Amino acid sequence: MLEFVPIATVDPAAVEALLDRAFGRDRHGKTAYRLREGIAPIAELSFAAVEDGALAGTIQCWPVELTGDDGRVWPLVMVGPVAVEPARQRSGLGKELVHQALDAAVELDLDDAMMLVGDPEYYSRFWGFSTDATAGWQLPGPVERHRLLARGPGVPAVAGTLGPRVAVAA
Repeated sequence: MLEFVPIATVDPAAVEALLDRAFGRDRHGKTAYRLREGIAPIAELSFAAVEDGALAGTIQCWPVELTGDDGRVWPLVMVGPVAVEPARQRSGLGKELVHQALDAAVELDLDDAMMLVGDPEYYSRFWGFSTDATAGWQLPGPVERHRLLARGPGVPAVAGTLGPRVAVAA
């Protein structure tokens, strides 16, 4: 039976191994990792899918912020990575993991401003993520602009730089 549990209850080495299988061992060089550097995921929004004692998938969400060119700061929740065991990919498990995280964000009133780097067709179709507000955002590394997505009424459409948010209140 498949169950969704807090990711903190799963062996971190198993999570890292799954991320390696899903994204490759070179994943740490990606810009998304620089955005999360030095911070812990938001525990209440990070889940693991476990089936018969085996890790099948994970989702983590992270506290990031956009610092506008004018110095104003907007807190955001970065969704992802969503990792699914390669043999289970395209089974709908990733979609269920995203639903778990987004539903938890609604419950905790943390869904006002969310962002991710991902497939625009997938994330816009199911959850309304778009590039509408992200054109002026800079990241600590290269990004395919069409994959920099956001959603929520609190997402600022301003020029600024994304980075990790050190202090978080959940």
